[in-house]
Amino acid sequence: MGAAVLMIGCSDDFLDVDSRQNLDAEDQENVTPEQFVNGIYGMLTEFDYAFAYLGITEILSDNADKGSSPSDTGTDKKELDDLQFTSSTGSFGAMWTNWYKAIGRATHAIEYTEGYGLTDEAYKNRLIGEAKFLRAYHYFFLVRGFGDVPLQHISLIERAPKADVYAFIEADLLDAINKLPNKSDYESKDLGRATKGAAQALLSKVYLYEKKWQQAYDMAQTVIGSGQYGLENDYAVLWRVTSENGTESIFEVQGRGEVVAHGVQQYSETQGARGTSGWGWGFNTPSQNLLDAYNAAGDDIRRDATIIFAGETLYDGREVSASVENPMYNEKAYSSANAGAGDGDKNIRVLRLAEIYLIAAEAANELGNTDAALTNLNVVRGRVHLGEITNTANLRQAIWNERRLELAFEHDRWFDLVRTGQAAAAMQAAGKTFIVGTHELFPIPYDQLIQTPTMSQNPNY
Repeated sequence: MGAAVLMIGCSDDFLDVDSRQNLDAEDQENVTPEQFVNGIYGMLTEFDYAFAYLGITEILSDNADKGSSPSDTGTDKKELDDLQFTSSTGSFGAMWTNWYKAIGRATHAIEYTEGYGLTDEAYKNRLIGEAKFLRAYHYFFLVRGFGDVPLQHISLIERAPKADVYAFIEADLLDAINKLPNKSDYESKDLGRATKGAAQALLSKVYLYEKKWQQAYDMAQTVIGSGQYGLENDYAVLWRVTSENGTESIFEVQGRGEVVAHGVQQYSETQGARGTSGWGWGFNTPSQNLLDAYNAAGDDIRRDATIIFAGETLYDGREVSASVENPMYNEKAYSSANAGAGDGDKNIRVLRLAEIYLIAAEAANELGNTDAALTNLNVVRGRVHLGEITNTANLRQAIWNERRLELAFEHDRWFDLVRTGQAAAAMQAAGKTFIVGTHELFPIPYDQLIQTPTMSQNPNY
């Protein structure tokens, strides 16, 4: 699928996105609906996901430090790491633009597919379902990060209430569930496209963030019971090429391919070990705080699969010099095949079954169903040979802690801290100051406000 991605031009005007901009009428007649849908996936491979994305999902949090050299700010990564960001912090603007461009592509792809005259209804519905899944996925990032945000098809200026954005996300995913095939029904050439299970899994996560506990639990259990997925036996192989699109994979960004489908541009390179014997820029490094959390839990398996330590020999025989610039690096970003090459070949895991077990555990616990909560939690712990939890006195915190250890560097930690109310205490423990009433939301990017001065800003920015 990756090699067929069509890079369709988009406007730089943030919300005013027309994914047809560089295609005249004659060109559009020669473009298939599938190519338009592929163009949405293409947004997931942009450099934004190799740098800005790291900043606003992990470097902000207690999982990661800026990394690199002390003198290298990474444009704005130091201010993100220090929680000193403003509306002019570039990473927010980069991802805001990327996410809205992807939404614009998705909306046009849906309209184009509906009016194209495809006679194969299942194929037509699949393409529409893929586009709706991807549109929901990008709105989910926007609403988690910025709160009230414009629904692009309604207004480019007025910020819709969070509840309306979530309702739109739910509607897209419910329709996608009805239209998409199961993972096992795809041909090998289409492996990696959005599936019914991906839409169900994302919807369970959306429900979790909305605290719709019963719906979150039910949808998670639907995915678990679908027979489409299973846990990898060995946690350490999850980010290696052998497990790409494997049994645990529900949705991942496809990094295989050649230009123009260039993989996820520089994702591995920006996070690779830095120094004369390294292979990357050295950003987004594991924090001592995260290492301490693994050690306190006796979680050697996930620690050693998540963190590259200076001086170690990796699973593929690569020796990491003890003289590299930082003591730790993100192993989940490591690519054995191409290491620090700019055009990455590594798939980025987005949704996998272990997280769905943890969603089911958290939702069940909030519903008072502690037996189901413990069962789902202990499935995840059992895979990494940690003892079963039986004490329900602090079960909520135990589930939250498990999410951190299982999902570190999978780009949810900041959002988890905010949604669970742990952010202020966690940041204080990490030596950072979280300003209650401000940092729960990202600032609306300054450049967006210049273009649309009547758009409101988030509090205290």
